[in-house]
Amino acid sequence: MQDCLIIIPTYNEKENIGKIIPFTLALSERFHILVVEDGSPDGTADVVKSLMQQYPGRVHILERKGKLGLGTAYIAGFRWALERTYQFIFEMDADFSHNPNDLMRLLEACEKQGGQLSIGSRYVKGGGVENWPWDRLFLSSFASKYVRIITGMPVSDTTAGFVCYRRETLQGIDLNKIKFVGYTFQVEMKFAAWLNGFRIIEVPIIFKDREVGVSKMSGKIIKEAVTGVIKIKWRSLLDKSAYRVKQIA
Repeated sequence: MQDCLIIIPTYNEKENIGKIIPFTLALSERFHILVVEDGSPDGTADVVKSLMQQYPGRVHILERKGKLGLGTAYIAGFRWALERTYQFIFEMDADFSHNPNDLMRLLEACEKQGGQLSIGSRYVKGGGVENWPWDRLFLSSFASKYVRIITGMPVSDTTAGFVCYRRETLQGIDLNKIKFVGYTFQVEMKFAAWLNGFRIIEVPIIFKDREVGVSKMSGKIIKEAVTGVIKIKWRSLLDKSAYRVKQIA
């Protein structure tokens, strides 16, 4: 059975992508990988295409022109997955900050424990962060608490980017109405899932800071996060259909 798709967005991840793909595929025959590649000048796409030859039918690439944003990368990946038969769709970073060994635990939460969205959570019992400076840890922890206060979501790690969706969850969310392209995208997707009653399970993970490559965090992203959460909540109050589950034909 090959029913799990792991979506990995990349921009200048040549050093990491060549390691994480073989490592991840060795964990289970069920896993396929889709790399959403935003025109990296460092040759990331070439590495992925080489691995496509090594793992025929299990590694795929979706090439885009330029940096179009994390949210649009995942939306493109979701649409790609839903056009096929994948039943469980994951988000994961390329840089090993998300430990691929935790993929099976996220899968189990959805497949066996009734979750419709499982979250690799840094801020539940058993979770944590390694190798982060205190200011970034404070910012991340504060951001999750801030989101919970504004949105009312009972989720400890609201900004987490290591998740697993059941197919029907993504089918139920109208992806055309997801507006944010930066890290606020993660909040918006969880908010849409929660608002419509999908069962969310948080799985404790240890998040490890990247060892190779450059973080994509920026002041613009932080600003979007601060103002974006308010916009998400306000939009849900003004337009009751904004995050309503769409009807599946």
